[in-house]
Formats: sequence, C-alpha cells, structure tokens
Amino acid sequence: MKKTVAVVFGGRSSEHEVSCISAGTVIRSINKERYEVVLIGITKDGRWLWIEDVRQIEDGSWAESKETAVISPDAGQKMIIKLTEKSVEKIPVDVVFSVLHGLYGEDGTIQGLLEMAQIPYVGCGVLSSAVSMDKWYTKLIVDTLGIRQAQYVPVAKADLAQMEEVIRRVEETLSYPVFVKPSNAGSSRGVSKAENQTELVEALHMAAEHDRKILVEETIVGRELECAVLGGISPRASGVGEILAAAEFYDYEAKYHSEDSKTVLSPELPAEKEEELREDAVRIFRAVDGYGLARVDFFLEEATGEIVFNEINTLPGFTSISMYPMLWEERGISKEALVEKLLELAFNRHE
Repeated sequence: MKKTVAVVFGGRSSEHEVSCISAGTVIRSINKERYEVVLIGITKDGRWLWIEDVRQIEDGSWAESKETAVISPDAGQKMIIKLTEKSVEKIPVDVVFSVLHGLYGEDGTIQGLLEMAQIPYVGCGVLSSAVSMDKWYTKLIVDTLGIRQAQYVPVAKADLAQMEEVIRRVEETLSYPVFVKPSNAGSSRGVSKAENQTELVEALHMAAEHDRKILVEETIVGRELECAVLGGISPRASGVGEILAAAEFYDYEAKYHSEDSKTVLSPELPAEKEEELREDAVRIFRAVDGYGLARVDFFLEEATGEIVFNEINTLPGFTSISMYPMLWEERGISKEALVEKLLELAFNRHE
C-alpha cells in the first residue's frame, strides 16, 4: 500500500522562488510506485493552498488555487484538512517533505508544527533547525568545538540607535573590509561587504531589514568549499565541492541569476585538507543535533592554508544547480535514491 507524502513549498521567506524550484526537483524524484504525493503551497503572504499538479508550480499558476489545505496539529488525526467553499475533506498523511527554505521553514517553526502533529518529516528537528538557521547561535556552538571560524562581532538591531558605539566595537575587533550578515536570512539575502565606516553603516541598516540580529565578520580570502552531510545516528559526509562565484562573493544574485557562477565537483585539494573538512562537517552537524541532511560551508584560507567554517544549511537547495544533490550524485547516489533515503530517515526517527 502506498504511503502519502506531503510536499510543502513556497513560504514567506526571501527564498520563496528558490523553494518552488527545489519543490519541482523533489516531487519529480519521489518514487510514485511507493508514494502518493500531495502538494501544499504557501504564498508569500502566508496562505496555505492545495495544489493539484507539479506543473502548476513550474508555470507559476499554483498561487491562484482557490482551495485551502492546512496540516492539522492534532496528533490523533495526522492529516491535511482541505477546504473549499462547499466542502471539508480530511486527507491522511504519512510523512512531510518540507522544501521551505529560510524563515518559517528552515528555522524550526514548521518542524514544531509537525512534532505537535506527530507526523514524520524529512530533515533536522526543531532545535537543530533553529540554531543552524541563526548564524549567531551557530557560531557560539562551533566555538566550543575548536574549529576555526571567522572572527565576528554580534550586533542587535536596537544597537544601531548608538551607531558610534557599534562602529567602535567593530573597529576594535576587526579590520576592513568586513562582511555584514543578518543572523537569520538564507541564501545570502541582506549580506554585504563593507570597505570603510560609511559602507559599514549602510550594510548594518540593510542587514537590519532582514533580521533583528546581525553579525559583522572578518573577511576570509580563500576558496569557497561545501560538503553535504546525510544520515541519522551515524551521518556521513560527501566529497567536497567548490564554488567559483561570478560576483565578489557568493550572494543571492550570484547563486541563482548568474550563468558565470560555477560549481566544481571534486576540486583539487590536498588530501589531508579534504579529510579535515569532511570530518569538521560531520562534527558540526552532530554538535547542532542535526538529522537527515545539511550542507556545511567552509573556506580554504589563501594566506594560511587553514580550513575555516562559514555556515551550516539544514535545508539546502534541490535545484538543478544546487550543490547538495550534485555532491551525492558524484558519489553515485541519484536524486531519486537521495530523496528515498531522506524519506526513510524521516520514518526511522519517528519510530
């Protein structure tokens, strides 16, 4: 008997469009002989809609749906409630594959709903999602591991009212240029590089538009490397991929809108550095209580040759240019096999 998997996509974050693209890849990779697939799309203004076909996602017409579909938090039901103007239908669901990137999808919120509903779901749990989404708290955890990461100065949005004091703290700790990042924004939204005081002030205000917590980080000059992690109790790391960004740094536009940005699978690296990076990826994944999947990003610093942790992403993209599925394909695991494994892990954790 087929199990029913609900794929949830879209969402209210700045990564809404990327989520829709990822959803198409995931849906087409699900084994239809084993699973009945149902679709829930969340609009930018937060409406939950019942979607009939993946083609509606691909042509953008899904947001015009007139049918509402919500996941009941009632643990005794484990179902989707589908509403039309004339009827209410209850649809049992066995597992949820959320493809909601960024806020309200990757930060523990939908994971909390699914925990209440007692429905198995793909990916990291509430705690690991929340602390990994929040770069501020990720850094506090990684500090305990002895893994090098960029020096940083945390800044609260409320601090910007005393901008001179913020500038003093930054300049006492770091040298220009610095990177300024919203603590909770994904896909490099709101991230900018500041070469001087004037640009620092502008960057802080821009980051504050995305989050109330901000990180100012030292600039690490080096190669941008990524590693995929997969598994539950005994997670494993993929090989290493390299990002060749078209822009000065790998921002949202460079990731998704520039044909000049390249991803390199199995780049040339000293063997010991590749192994160090893979081991660090798993250590960080375990430290944040990761489960299922994550992509862990690093730099190989040019001046010192050291591996430097950048960030962890607990719901990495599944688009055609996304590093996470590409790294596993390089290891002989197809997208179909990868999605199957992630669904199996969801059931294993629930049991």
